[in-house]
Amino acid sequence: MTELILRIVARGGYPGIFLLMMLENIVPPIPSEVIMGLGGMGVTRGHFGFWPLLAAGTAGTVAGNWFWYAMGRRWGYLGLKPFVDRHGRWLTMEWADVERLHRFFRDRGQWVVFVFRFLPTGRTMVSLPAGMAGMPPGRFLIWTAAGSAIWNAALIWAGMALGRRFGELDRWVGPAGLVLIAGGLGWYAWRVATWHKR
Repeated sequence: MTELILRIVARGGYPGIFLLMMLENIVPPIPSEVIMGLGGMGVTRGHFGFWPLLAAGTAGTVAGNWFWYAMGRRWGYLGLKPFVDRHGRWLTMEWADVERLHRFFRDRGQWVVFVFRFLPTGRTMVSLPAGMAGMPPGRFLIWTAAGSAIWNAALIWAGMALGRRFGELDRWVGPAGLVLIAGGLGWYAWRVATWHKR
């Protein structure tokens, strides 16, 4: 099973990694841990090179985050409220959540963009308050790329470590990856189904 998943990832090549990482940061279909982890395993199989993989993954991450940053710049702080009020269920958040994140961002500044790249929650949506707060585009790109590159490199190295023990792990890594993907989708569906305004 792991071999099949690796072949699918490898068939997309670097453009596929870029696209998956971009989509993961816009509407998370597959966690970056799975994408870059499998990419790291692909390095040990000869499908990818470490540096091109890191560049493609990081570029995709930055592109996905730029989408939300641009939305924040376009809508502005108050301009986002009608969207959140209308689509809060699908975002699984409400305006009070946006206000808390916005205040936190304004208090912590550019370091938030960098540090949030290492957090499992909020690392994509932090781009919205960055745009709404009017953070300079160049500064946003630098801090997002720096944090993303470190995080993606760690995921690639972890995947490479697993790839070196491919024979031992093949029995459970593939099913575990599928379970993780299904679990992520199931968690999001549960959040949507049970979400309600406070």
